[in-house]
Amino acid sequence: MFRSKRPREILNEIKWRGCPLRECTVYYLHRGAPGDTRIITGSAIVRFGHSFFETEDGTSIPYHRIRIIEYMDQVVYRKRDTI
Repeated sequence: MFRSKRPREILNEIKWRGCPLRECTVYYLHRGAPGDTRIITGSAIVRFGHSFFETEDGTSIPYHRIRIIEYMDQVVYRKRDTI
């Protein structure tokens, strides 16, 4: 589906292909949250930086914290150490 292998490139590929980012779900490491994981939908992402993405509430999330990216309910990225 996507050629890229890293989370930043996958999210950029989705954006630049014109695919609806709202169809993305991003699971990322957030210590203290249940299971140390938080989930955000692509529609809440407002900006892609060099080493992080920014959400509509102003939170910056580093790409290295991304565990899983789903696009249209299919896993397109899974960090190696994630079950």
